[in-house]
Amino acid sequence: MNETLKRGISGTVYIVLLIVSIFYSTESFFALFGLFLLIAVYEFCSLVHINKVFPLLFAITFYAYSTYLLFNKIDVRTIDLVFLGITILVSLKAMVFLFSKTQESVSTFSKYIYLLGYIILPFIAITKITALGQFNSHSAYTLKTYSPKIMLGVFIIIWTNDTFAYIVGKSIGKHKLFERISPKKTIEGFLGGVLFAVLAGYLISRFYIAPSPIHLQKSIIIWAITAFVVSVFGTIGDLVESKFKRIAGVKDSGKIMPGHGGILDRLDSVIFAAPFIFLFYQILNLL
Repeated sequence: MNETLKRGISGTVYIVLLIVSIFYSTESFFALFGLFLLIAVYEFCSLVHINKVFPLLFAITFYAYSTYLLFNKIDVRTIDLVFLGITILVSLKAMVFLFSKTQESVSTFSKYIYLLGYIILPFIAITKITALGQFNSHSAYTLKTYSPKIMLGVFIIIWTNDTFAYIVGKSIGKHKLFERISPKKTIEGFLGGVLFAVLAGYLISRFYIAPSPIHLQKSIIIWAITAFVVSVFGTIGDLVESKFKRIAGVKDSGKIMPGHGGILDRLDSVIFAAPFIFLFYQILNLL
């Protein structure tokens, strides 16, 4: 089969599966991302060469328990904040690892730290961001129930950022963004991706989320910031995964999606950005 056709078919199946699971029900979304988590853990363990059995058992148990608490609306805000803090710290560690010119290997201890804070906890954060963000009667931004629009909005922003980063970079890109890790990315492409992602955030807020007129301005600001956060940290997440792959000496994290690679290759941006989006929502709750 032609490589372009193969890539197109697998990409279409992935997008349709994602959209259907998001909109069909809360259960279908959580089930799909539970499956994605298991595949991502398997791929990461393969990348860094650690045993897969315990990480897989731990990941599905932790995810199932977190889902149980969320479905039963059990208040775990303190635990959420602790796990969010751990995830942010591991993300910062990953950024130091990314920009380090000398660190070209990962210790066994760090591999398990990354497994927890770079893979497992970000998937939990994704489930948290699907809680409905809306303005209540006092104009406070609150997180309440499952909202498919929020999750789809985040993915639309990611797809917009990736698409226009590629188009702008291919058209006018001259200055390399991070040639040592990803030779094809350019500064122009990165800035173009951010710009169009913020525009997508505006359009999502204006026409898709469509809040009441009194809350429109606040909603636009929130989605513009969300788009900026997704673009910046999503790009960093893509680069971090590229460094893990470079160290492992592989092109893709897996082969589950013909022409695209593995689940980590598809979700590297969203899992890295998710904790920062969740942090942003937590800040909104305090305002």
